[in-house]
Amino acid sequence: MKHALVIGASGGIGSAISAELSARGYGVTGLSRSADGLDVTDEASVKAALSDVNQPMSLIFVATGALEPGGHRPEKALREVTPAALEAAFRINAIGPLLVLKHSLHLLPKNAPSVFAALSARVGSIGDNGIGGWHSYRASKTALNQLIHGAAIELKRTHKQACAVCLHPGTVETSFTEKYASRHKTVPAPQAAANLVNVIEGLTPAQSGGFFDYAAQKIPW
Repeated sequence: MKHALVIGASGGIGSAISAELSARGYGVTGLSRSADGLDVTDEASVKAALSDVNQPMSLIFVATGALEPGGHRPEKALREVTPAALEAAFRINAIGPLLVLKHSLHLLPKNAPSVFAALSARVGSIGDNGIGGWHSYRASKTALNQLIHGAAIELKRTHKQACAVCLHPGTVETSFTEKYASRHKTVPAPQAAANLVNVIEGLTPAQSGGFFDYAAQKIPW
């Protein structure tokens, strides 16, 4: 049996990912703030939670993230940008997933295939940014992409069959997006989860460090 660890397992996408993986025969371990007190922005919390997990994992999926961390709404203009909003976005969207990777390396087998996947977003693409705005959220996801890309290079030296990637799920019908989804085609969380797991199961070590969408298409940096 393959085993998977889902971080943020109580959220809209995290719970759907957990259900999809279970349906495909994975043994799923879920961790979240609401159920386990896991705070991905606090390194001590991440270290403590992950030190209690001993089962080697074929997949570690980080489903945490926030559009309005600390109540800061996405900015429509530069005049709305604040240091507090930037810091809050970076802590949850970029620093958190990297801390999870840092403290979960012992769960990734060194001599078997494995995947570390973090939820990113297309708006984190610099090359695809044609309208501006959402500065804190965009920049935090761009930072996440760079952090996982750099970590993937290091990971190849010790875990040659591992693949670390950032994934864009599309606009998913969850409480996370409900205030911002009116102009976008949305997809129900179970379908988004199935799409993402399909991508994950098709990844190879050669794709490690990449940024892909729900259809396994590369997204420009």
